[in-house]
Amino acid sequence: MSGADSPQLRAAAARLAFLEDGRPSGAGVSDLIVASWRRSRDAGVDAVRPVSTFTDEIDTDSLLARCARPVLEQLGNDAAGSDQLLAIGLTDRRVRVVQRVESSLTASRLFDRIQYAPGFDFAETTVGTNGAGTVIESGQPVSIVGTEHFSESLQTFAATGAPILNPVTGRVEGVVAISALASGWNPVMQILVKNAAKEISRNLLRDRSQTQQAVFDAYLRVTARSARAAVFAFGTALWIASPAAQQMFDTDEQQLIRDHATFLLAHRDRASDTLVLPSSQRLVRIHGTRVFAGAEIAGMLVIAEPATSPNGEPAAARKRRPGAVNALFGSRESLAGGRSPAWVRACDELRAALDNKAPVLLIGEPGVGRFTLATQLFASVHPDGRCVTVDIAELTSRETTGPPPGDRGRPTLHIVRDVDQADAAGVAALNAYLAAIESLDSPGWLVATVWQDPSGSPLDFGGLLDHFDCAVTVPPLRYRTDDLPGITGALLRGLAPERKVRLSAAAHRLIGRYSWPGNITQLREALVHALRQRPIGEIADTDLPGYCQSTNRRALTQLEVIERDAIVAALGQAAGNRVAAAAQLGMSRSSLYRKLKTYGITT
Repeated sequence: MSGADSPQLRAAAARLAFLEDGRPSGAGVSDLIVASWRRSRDAGVDAVRPVSTFTDEIDTDSLLARCARPVLEQLGNDAAGSDQLLAIGLTDRRVRVVQRVESSLTASRLFDRIQYAPGFDFAETTVGTNGAGTVIESGQPVSIVGTEHFSESLQTFAATGAPILNPVTGRVEGVVAISALASGWNPVMQILVKNAAKEISRNLLRDRSQTQQAVFDAYLRVTARSARAAVFAFGTALWIASPAAQQMFDTDEQQLIRDHATFLLAHRDRASDTLVLPSSQRLVRIHGTRVFAGAEIAGMLVIAEPATSPNGEPAAARKRRPGAVNALFGSRESLAGGRSPAWVRACDELRAALDNKAPVLLIGEPGVGRFTLATQLFASVHPDGRCVTVDIAELTSRETTGPPPGDRGRPTLHIVRDVDQADAAGVAALNAYLAAIESLDSPGWLVATVWQDPSGSPLDFGGLLDHFDCAVTVPPLRYRTDDLPGITGALLRGLAPERKVRLSAAAHRLIGRYSWPGNITQLREALVHALRQRPIGEIADTDLPGYCQSTNRRALTQLEVIERDAIVAALGQAAGNRVAAAAQLGMSRSSLYRKLKTYGITT
């Protein structure tokens, strides 16, 4: 037996022992390989011939693909003169093959047979130990040679992969790997892929600079036309205010303008609105536009100007809101209070609907306070009224579809929660329930809460929208920076009414920097956590959960925010069960654990 064969034979023996009793024999493989085998086995990967899944949703012009393309092409050109059968591949962070360059037509056919081609999934949970999926799981460069593969179908091959790191965030964006026949593997491939990964990372940095440059260029174009205009430019790591904007608005007002513009542009390329500056009661008109770098959203440009009346004079804000809304905004105990423009508008629109007895779709993310806002507003107008609440699951399990009988003439608020979670049976039951409410003689008000507007949902709502006269959008907490101190204070008073507790200045700053993907519900949970650490006295920033602390280390990209929010939401829906959350998210448990650590999520 030759020395070259010995490591492969030892790895083969260790793998067979592992498949038989779960423990590899001897010292044939590294701990990294054994850990990968365990993950592959736990994921149920076929040890003989797993089947990779395919998607046609691969973005071949993504930021990662653009930055990797010249590097892969150069490696491909260098490999073209070799007699080795090689494939240089790029996978994204979900370990889907994005691009492949081969040394020859024969190599192309060879790698097609094992489905190592654009669109196919090479995650460990799909095909087992391999030179791309194992890199993602371990977060480090990896070489998988021959019998070190979990699946027999891959043991003819060897692959060396290295993670591509985002140079700003440190996050793994994908993997670059060189694959060959196991008999032709050479340690020099490790050097090649590491260098390639570093080069792609440098390209990511240059491309990132281009996105910031796009925002800056847009700012220059506008300010060049009028030096007196109040112009803001906002990007992922960029905040520019023109001299006129700095003179016209203080720091808190600038933050409020950014929050509201971000809310307005969440789903649109352009938007305009008038908002009230709480500190001065001035009315300001803002015009926001998304800025693009290629197909990627680079940031936004906002122009602000005082709102004027028809005669050209500066307009003043309304001196007072309706009495009930004033009570909500002024109460120290109410979570329905707030001064942020989007929140004020939602309150005013909801009050108008109540005055007109108009059925309302209350749109907003889970945890934003839709239910609290509706019930507290109703109670402030009808202190002797009652609230009847149902959800879709309850409706579908009922034998009768009508609401419970109530006191004749007593004002009643009917709230149907999470309408957008209804299936076909739920929609039918809901339609019957709403029709029964409409037939009641007693005064009532109908509110249904939804995560997103059902008119934009692929689900057939079967006439559901016919029951409602208007829709009101409740903004997420991340667009309500100005309201955070009041909301936090109200939550603390509710959680510890008899205790002398307060937040330190550092804790307030930390809460203000975090984006709260779980909204008020998550903020409440964070304060519960802090009160366990310090049940009385001044709560420090270190008493808050780890995911709040993570904002101190680096700013997250837009994609990272989306991923982090999805993980927090999945954990919430799974009641903290990480196995269930991983299944819901479509990722392996080890990937979820690593991301929990990366984002500092402790829920």
